[in-house]
Amino acid sequence: QVQLVESGGGLVQAGGSLRLSCAASGRTFSNYAMGWFRQAPGKEREFVAGISWSGDSTYYADSVKGRFTISRDNAENTVYLQMNSLKPEDTAVYYCAAKGSRGWGIVFSTGYEYDYWGQGTQVTVSS
Repeated sequence: QVQLVESGGGLVQAGGSLRLSCAASGRTFSNYAMGWFRQAPGKEREFVAGISWSGDSTYYADSVKGRFTISRDNAENTVYLQMNSLKPEDTAVYYCAAKGSRGWGIVFSTGYEYDYWGQGTQVTVSS
């Protein structure tokens, strides 16, 4: 089992920044590719960003490309999502997820591929 705990959400004005963190425990963190997803009220969960186990590969949804950056620190068992130039449409509950994989350069972008999920953190962007 892998336990994931997100933090860093909050209320921010449009154009502002937030950094989300996801702390992992329970298994060897570097055995997992990681991803961030979000779900807005009344909408389906959507992929935001993913990162390979080593951090050498990343992938972003078009809606956040150039504004969000995913990174990880395997020594600290943590994955981050730096969010800049936030827009009201970024308002959602953000979830991190873990997928057991040591494949070089492999990033996963669909929810069903992931094995473990955090409880989520709310991000609200005011206009």
